[in-house]
Amino acid sequence: EDPQSDFHVARQWEDARKTTYGHSIHFYQIKDSEVVGVNNGSFNIKIKLRYEVAVCPNNNEVHIYQKSGKSWNLIHALAEHDKLVTSIDWAPESNQLVTCSQDRNAYVWNFDSVTNKWKPTLVLLRMNRAATFVRWSPHENKFAVASGARCIAICYFDDENDWWNSKQLKKPIRSTVLSLDWHPNNVLLAAGCADFKARVFSAFIKGVDQKPPPSPWGDKLPFNTICGEFSNESGGWIHSVSFSPSGDALAFSGHDSQICIVYAGSGTQNIRITGLPYLSLLWATEEKLIAAGYDCVPVLFEKQGQQWEFSKVIDVGKKKVAAEATAFNRFQEWDSKGIQSREGPRHDISHFSSSGIDGKLVIWAL
Repeated sequence: EDPQSDFHVARQWEDARKTTYGHSIHFYQIKDSEVVGVNNGSFNIKIKLRYEVAVCPNNNEVHIYQKSGKSWNLIHALAEHDKLVTSIDWAPESNQLVTCSQDRNAYVWNFDSVTNKWKPTLVLLRMNRAATFVRWSPHENKFAVASGARCIAICYFDDENDWWNSKQLKKPIRSTVLSLDWHPNNVLLAAGCADFKARVFSAFIKGVDQKPPPSPWGDKLPFNTICGEFSNESGGWIHSVSFSPSGDALAFSGHDSQICIVYAGSGTQNIRITGLPYLSLLWATEEKLIAAGYDCVPVLFEKQGQQWEFSKVIDVGKKKVAAEATAFNRFQEWDSKGIQSREGPRHDISHFSSSGIDGKLVIWAL
């Protein structure tokens, strides 16, 4: 099957649609023959090599589907967690899955080709609240787990003890961590929190990381160094954080319907919108930023000169005009199309995908 044909096809999983009631939708970035991405909501999707997808249908399990022709077949059910799985990340190079849950645990899953099964390894998190978000680092030698315990666990494999250990970023976090994103240098980590702050931390692990080259965020980066702390004007909690492809800029969106773009050492630009808040951000290039949220359509912002401006609505499909709209119909529409996002490898994007609780994964041409 010609993979290009998938770029204009909305894929629907009836099983996921029937069992999923969350309000999350996610973006994925396409590179060559891969769609690489991750999520942070109760409805979790991750695609590897464009023929497998991992989904959490709002329970404690992770279901892996494989593409066969134009249909998707369930091939694995991972059921190690005790409570709702809140986030999944699939490392594209090492082919390792990491999952986290409200049961305060995280597991790294490795596929055993002999038994044809995914085998879990428990991660030592040392958290007393739910894990909310997980993300592999760019080099895939460690990952970060956010939580409601006002901390972030930086997890790495301890060869001496043969287990996944962790160190915690704590100060000055004052509330639940909602989103994470790694800098391309594999050391800096951005976090969006419910205390109305977006922060950039150093997650340098001695013996795991090489000393990174100097960047606008700093050159001395011991563990838990605060390289930046930012807030939006109205004090809304931070839904999404995203580094630019170069790592020199950080974008974050808050519940106050505002996008903030921070250039290290050069100030902040705020983009005020009139619609509902954006839940997710994805850099297409250094001058293009995709956003999506409760308005149910992805939109594009572009940098014109030194200013960021709204460019266009990417979803240009025609919508039926109702003769009379009731409040119930409006809430029903929002419930079927909630949105969220995340970006993959940091290269120029020509296509991206979004998924929603309507059971569809749609691939868009930018």
